[in-house]
Amino acid sequence: MIRVRDLFVRYGSVEALRGIDLDVGLGECLLVTGPSGCGKSTLARVLTGLIPHAIPATWEGYVRVAGLEVWDHSIPELAQRVGAVFQNPSSQLFQLRVVDEVAFGPRNLGLSDEEVGARTIWAMEAVGISDQSECQPATLSGGQKQRVAIAAALAMRPQVLVLDEPTASLDVPGTEQVIATLLDLRKRLGISIVLIEHRLAAAARLADRTVVMDAGRIIAEGEGDKIFKDKRMLKELGLRRPVDELQTSWSKLLVPNGHPPQGVYPLVEMSGVTAGYGRHDVIHDFDLRLYPGEFAALVGDNGTGKTTLALVIAGLLKPRRGSLRRGNHKQIRPGLDVSLLFQDPSEQLFTDSVDEELAFGPRNYRSFDLKSHQQTLIETDLLALRTRRPTALSIGQQQRTALGACLSLRPSLLILDEPTLGQDWGHLERLMDYLVSLNQQGTTILLITHDYKLIHRYASRVILMEAGRLVLDGHLRNGSGKNRVKPYKKERP
Repeated sequence: MIRVRDLFVRYGSVEALRGIDLDVGLGECLLVTGPSGCGKSTLARVLTGLIPHAIPATWEGYVRVAGLEVWDHSIPELAQRVGAVFQNPSSQLFQLRVVDEVAFGPRNLGLSDEEVGARTIWAMEAVGISDQSECQPATLSGGQKQRVAIAAALAMRPQVLVLDEPTASLDVPGTEQVIATLLDLRKRLGISIVLIEHRLAAAARLADRTVVMDAGRIIAEGEGDKIFKDKRMLKELGLRRPVDELQTSWSKLLVPNGHPPQGVYPLVEMSGVTAGYGRHDVIHDFDLRLYPGEFAALVGDNGTGKTTLALVIAGLLKPRRGSLRRGNHKQIRPGLDVSLLFQDPSEQLFTDSVDEELAFGPRNYRSFDLKSHQQTLIETDLLALRTRRPTALSIGQQQRTALGACLSLRPSLLILDEPTLGQDWGHLERLMDYLVSLNQQGTTILLITHDYKLIHRYASRVILMEAGRLVLDGHLRNGSGKNRVKPYKKERP
């Protein structure tokens, strides 16, 4: 179904793919992994025809997908046989209702209303979003948007499905449901799947073969069990082993801890906060205190209100009821007191270079320091990319750029909303160790993630949300990692 020979792709002077040879058979699933920026997403763009028909790039080689030579057929022609879900689902969603989003592709194939309806219902049920059919995609969480994008691709009944990190924003139930759906598609319909992933536990169960990429090349190929036994290669590339990922619900892993520190004034205090969008409340009567020097994690299934809570704390969404204040009873200053890294980094990037992006905030507040600027570039692994346009970077590199911009003002509280998107473990580990150093200097960290290993290793407090409410505040049963024992800083009221 897929045949690639001697494929080279360049963005200007930057070589993204170098001599790729690849075959994927009928009904086969190929797992593609590798460090951030290694060329995985570029490969996906070629297989779906976005390169060369929509994204400027120079190319050489032969690519045939589902019986069509990519260079000779338009995107609409390819879209009838090749489905795609990319890292940022928001870029694929444009309808006002979920049901219309999922039905859009089949309608454009000229199918009957009955067939369009049947495909739409089946696709929504397959990924577990039937109860959100009337919702506006823009109001959904990142994980819910991801499911909508997958359903829209499935409704087309493609012969080939290209998925670029489809589980990056999904909770455990959502990940299991998507993987089960893909297994069923292979069995019943014989769909060939190219699955690009950093989260390998669930993906490894689905894949027949695994390809590892680095610097635009394929450096290893074979059965996943054999690939993942090469600990030296995984360490060198910054890839994690499949066994490092969460396989159960958070409620079974947490122990309550109802003993806040004594004599310490909170950095941020929420009392009875209710907030949402339009007429819909997302978080309800929320009480939360975050203390100076904490490294806390916020967890919960998709759609529970984690991002909404982050927006409220960051001062970007006004509560309908309740109060939000700093521990000294002053108003929170967005950017200076609290910085928020969004799930979608493109929403935070707007300058012409990485260097300008990280310097924008400090220069705007007349606090730019060259030494601190250089340190942020180094710790986010952006020094070599400082002259590049953020829009020309991979999703993982964009995420690190947005994080660097957040860190540049040295806020008292840093909130990271799903920072794992597009990141291999090597980059994550380096970033998180840097955050630990900031945390030890007094910066409070609130990490929103589904990533068990990150929480186990770094968070000393875990806050669990369900349906917009706080249901458990504690820590992991087996203890958190390097940041667990840490004194709180006392502040004056």
